[in-house]
Amino acid sequence: MVQIETGVPIPVGVRRSYPYREMSVGDSFWVEGISLQVVMNTNYRWGKRLGRKFIARADGPGIRVWRID
Repeated sequence: MVQIETGVPIPVGVRRSYPYREMSVGDSFWVEGISLQVVMNTNYRWGKRLGRKFIARADGPGIRVWRID
């Protein structure tokens, strides 16, 4: 049986913001603490929204994102 609880606070989500709008071709940024697949999905969505292309590669313990077009 599922127990109902009251007074449990909603966890605060981590909202990340990346500088996709400010990037020129050849610019890059580095992030850590997030999976490559999540970054690639974000690149795809922002690329469609802005009409640009981004690529991500593992870079040490993090991920580097470049604007390529």
